[in-house]
Amino acid sequence: MNDTVDELAPPVQEILSSAAARPGGTERLSVSARSLAEAFSAAEREGRTPIIAEVKPTSPTTDGTNTDDPVELARAMVDGGAAALSVLTEPEHFGGSVENLERIRAALEVPVLRKDFILREAQLDTVESDVILLIARFVGDDLEALLQAAEARGFQVLIEVHTADELEAAVDAGASLIGINNRDLGKLEVDLATFEQLAPNAPDDVLLIAESGVSTLEDVARMRQAGADGLLIGTAIMDGNPQTNTQRFTGVHNEH
Repeated sequence: MNDTVDELAPPVQEILSSAAARPGGTERLSVSARSLAEAFSAAEREGRTPIIAEVKPTSPTTDGTNTDDPVELARAMVDGGAAALSVLTEPEHFGGSVENLERIRAALEVPVLRKDFILREAQLDTVESDVILLIARFVGDDLEALLQAAEARGFQVLIEVHTADELEAAVDAGASLIGINNRDLGKLEVDLATFEQLAPNAPDDVLLIAESGVSTLEDVARMRQAGADGLLIGTAIMDGNPQTNTQRFTGVHNEH
């Protein structure tokens, strides 16, 4: 990791400690992935804002836990126009599980991102998904090797960055999907200006996703204006009626 532990917020320290201790899979996976880029393009053609809606039972930055069936939550988001889904598989701090992801991916046809803290290659083999997340800040010099290992298994890889140096590292590693996280994972502070500052430095051929802090239609417009090809939205969709909230962000006004 690029940080010393004491530079991270205590909840993040705990999450990384748990992630480091969790085992990987026992067999190397081979995945036939659904294309996130094609899902975004289809949304654009249909007049929908490309949204990755996140099934997030809880988190260190939210209150309480959503105990609704994850598959029904995910289906409501897709009915609301979500182009793709993000499913938390981190169990101790986000209430996620690989079982939730397996059930959701089996039930729905949109691309599914596995949202977790993957730190070593064996953890790629825990569960099949269409996209996996690698957080540049936490994998450090292993980024390129993990990206190649994931792509060799058939995964699409979303590399998450928060600084100009991390963005440069992602590009150098060969990233085709980059998420700019407006939340500083060291301090858990959110600033939408982060995306606006970094996005101009991303190559034109990279699919660029704005993550964290989007809670209003004005935020969506701001991120799109700054160059976001899509947005990952969690709390603002999970807090309330997921279908109605997703419809609000995607621009879908009628039920499918």
